Amino acid sequence: MTVADELTPAASGPAVTAAGPEEPEEPIKQRKNGLYPGVSDELAENMKSGWADTELRDLEPIAQAAETAARRAALSARFPGERLVIPAGHLKTRSNDTEYPFRASVEYAYLTGNQTEDGVLVLEPTADGHRATIYLLPRSDRENGEFWLSGQGELWVGRRHSLTEAEKLYGLPASDVRELADALREATGPVRVVRGYDAGVEAALTDKVTAERDEELRVFLSEARLVKDEFEIGELQKAVDSTVRGFEDVVKVLDRAEATSERYIEGTFYLRARVEGNDIGYGTIAAAGPHACTLHWVRNDGPVRSGELLLLDAGVETHTYYTADVTRTLPIDGRFSAIQKKIYDAVFDAQEAGIAAVQPGAKYRDFHDAAQRVLTERLVEWGLVEGPVERVLELGLQRRWTLHGTGHMLGMDVHDCAAARTESYVEGVLEPGMVLTVEPGLYFQADDLTVPEEYRGIGVRIEDDILVTAEGNRNLSAGLPRRSDEVEDWMAALKGA
Repeated sequence: MTVADELTPAASGPAVTAAGPEEPEEPIKQRKNGLYPGVSDELAENMKSGWADTELRDLEPIAQAAETAARRAALSARFPGERLVIPAGHLKTRSNDTEYPFRASVEYAYLTGNQTEDGVLVLEPTADGHRATIYLLPRSDRENGEFWLSGQGELWVGRRHSLTEAEKLYGLPASDVRELADALREATGPVRVVRGYDAGVEAALTDKVTAERDEELRVFLSEARLVKDEFEIGELQKAVDSTVRGFEDVVKVLDRAEATSERYIEGTFYLRARVEGNDIGYGTIAAAGPHACTLHWVRNDGPVRSGELLLLDAGVETHTYYTADVTRTLPIDGRFSAIQKKIYDAVFDAQEAGIAAVQPGAKYRDFHDAAQRVLTERLVEWGLVEGPVERVLELGLQRRWTLHGTGHMLGMDVHDCAAARTESYVEGVLEPGMVLTVEPGLYFQADDLTVPEEYRGIGVRIEDDILVTAEGNRNLSAGLPRRSDEVEDWMAALKGA
């Protein structure tokens, strides 16, 4: 990485370094160990001119422009007469002067389709609804040198869209976000803001909002995502299709992972995610051997050994932030041992029961209960817990080995709609357009003395992404085999290829 020797203005001032003839010169803050002591007047003047016009004039609206407009209309109808403020958030420092890759808040991206840092969506109340405006940083200023002297100037981090371009892309009036705080401080009437993303916006509204009212806004936006529109379903299918290819990539290089570590698996999947999508949707779980019994094993620094199982839980995130969430448990050498197959087949049968229970009008809990019953029946049958099955389920004794819930909503967050009310989510009813995971598992810890030694260190989870349809359900991730014999044949074909 190039060491930025740019000069930046003081943090409290605007991004200007070379003042115009009628404006006061701002104090210049130099990087402590930068190689240039300053900017000469001649260089500052030279950098102002000689640049081509790069305005983009033939832009088309983003693919989901109609959907984002409909979402804003639903939001407007829910909170008439109130000013609504939804920030994207800011860059976060990783270390010293390097930042984490930016990901806009889900609420903001869901309502706008925009993904740039510092953006804010504001819905101003009108007589017949709201007027929505997207507040963004405009193009870097070339007159004051910000574009090449600021660490976030376009020469350093890339071109931004102009406000005119943004209006075409997002179908919204666009304004300079640097003017927003003052406008919000002067605002009157009821206001709600999505908290946790922009401290400056919240400070400007500190005497105008309440935690209770803001939480109602956050909950509404979470529940609005419970039922996906056609655009969202298409994006989730794209994410799943790329994820399927990522799993195929991994199977083809398992021999190289054996020679290195779980990191090779993680890196292989990550390559697919970055080539075909925006990123991974969450930290990849590449858990080989006993690590499969750690539910969120993301260290991925352990050995990959022939004869053991690999639990790979991974998902590609699309460029519009929709993520897949798929798990397969694979025999590293391509063949399940007798005990591995026994446990795997039990989990498969549980998942089959869970998927069958995903139906419109069914209770959300039904698929979990169906899968847990099958697993509990096997645990009793194997003599690992004393029956009858009803007693075990009532006391939750199976949870020593099943551990987690059998699924969750999926969308722009891997655990989507998390702020929804319990009565709308866990205690709710399934509707066409909902997308959820079905992912039962059995985990026998390496130090669990209550089970026979042959079980210890084996963890199995099978997870698919299921769309609720008017007729029943559709497995979006059906492109990956699930049955144990099909998994073995699939792996053999990929390794042979």
